[in-house]
Amino acid sequence: MRRNSLAVLSVLSLGLGALAPAWAASPTDNPEQKVGQRIQIRAADLPAPYATEGVGNSSEEVARPADATLNVPKGFTVSVFATGLSHARNLTVAPNGDVFLARQANPGEITLLRDAKGTGKADEVITFAAGFDRPYGIEFHDGYLWVGDIRAVWKIPYKDGDTKPAGDRVQVTPDGALGQPKGHPTRTLEFAPDGKSFFVGIGSLSNIAEDPRPHATVTEFNMDGSVKRVFASGTRNPVGLQFYPGTDDLYAVVNERDGLGDGLVPDYMTRLQPEGFYGWPYSYIGNHPQPDFADKRPDLVAKAIVPDLLFDAHSAPLGLLFYTGHQFPADYQGGAFVTLHGSWNKAKPTGYKIVYVPFTHGRPAGHYVNFATGFWLPGTNPAQVWGRPVGLALAHDGSLLVADDVGGTVWRISYHAKGKS
Repeated sequence: MRRNSLAVLSVLSLGLGALAPAWAASPTDNPEQKVGQRIQIRAADLPAPYATEGVGNSSEEVARPADATLNVPKGFTVSVFATGLSHARNLTVAPNGDVFLARQANPGEITLLRDAKGTGKADEVITFAAGFDRPYGIEFHDGYLWVGDIRAVWKIPYKDGDTKPAGDRVQVTPDGALGQPKGHPTRTLEFAPDGKSFFVGIGSLSNIAEDPRPHATVTEFNMDGSVKRVFASGTRNPVGLQFYPGTDDLYAVVNERDGLGDGLVPDYMTRLQPEGFYGWPYSYIGNHPQPDFADKRPDLVAKAIVPDLLFDAHSAPLGLLFYTGHQFPADYQGGAFVTLHGSWNKAKPTGYKIVYVPFTHGRPAGHYVNFATGFWLPGTNPAQVWGRPVGLALAHDGSLLVADDVGGTVWRISYHAKGKS
């Protein structure tokens, strides 16, 4: 008999494992939002399709109450790094420590946030480059700021400390290489460890359909912008991309389909196997058949790969960051932070938080733990939210930076050991 996967949450609520000493309970009676809550979603527990009715239940954006902040584990502090930044989506940090923010306004822009005084708060906010079409991917590499918008990958000459481009932007990928300029608008970038290629996450055009490539893939490009190969396919909307530190293992967080009920389909994080297929649209979580699609490609259903880690269905994972800093406790070394942007298609809302994914021997341990909550006002359904987390970046001092596209804010989460300022 299959059980609803949500039951696992309450069973494991006290099992915080090795992280237990670091966590403090958050002020909420909703276990889905308690800091320190350990959550495990198992493929064996998935409900059947349409076990519950699919519902529209979008969050409601509200102003942040004057006393509202994020709930984080004991020893951590939360502060505003910068605010007043509408459409704040993704982040990267320049070699000199400046923070660059991709903003998906119309037109989109890249905003420079500089903490010139070293106070942990940006005192300079500068438009670095504008005129993009929904920019999201943003990375520094080999003397350039690289930007992925919905139409192309671009590179902008950059020198440390620049407040405007050092030269004209260059279109790297040809027109059409990133698919049609519609559907899911994120085009996340990640460079190969050897610096000889780069990867782009390209989402689907819709919830469920047989899309033409390169949609629903992670595609590898040569540095001149030519396609090297489809690195992974069947990934409906792969947003966060990052190599596990010190390896050639590329991880992704993927937004799965809606419409099959509250418990389906779990979003996921996984190590992408080269030229691996992950199900969409014909199956999900391995060879679970998608109604009305599985019989179209039984060959692909048979070889669909089961992801490494499942998130609660409809969580919408966007940001992915392996923690390599030295400020946070040792428990966080080798694990990943993931932002869950939050549900719109679930009777009981989920997400609107940042979670931590522990790793063991270079692989996800099988569960995740609530790290930062509070964007969702307690007791509200539809969820009333004053913020929703998106991109993540590691500041030079080891703090975690979080882009919030509802609050128009970049949050800074820092750790202060007992007895230290």
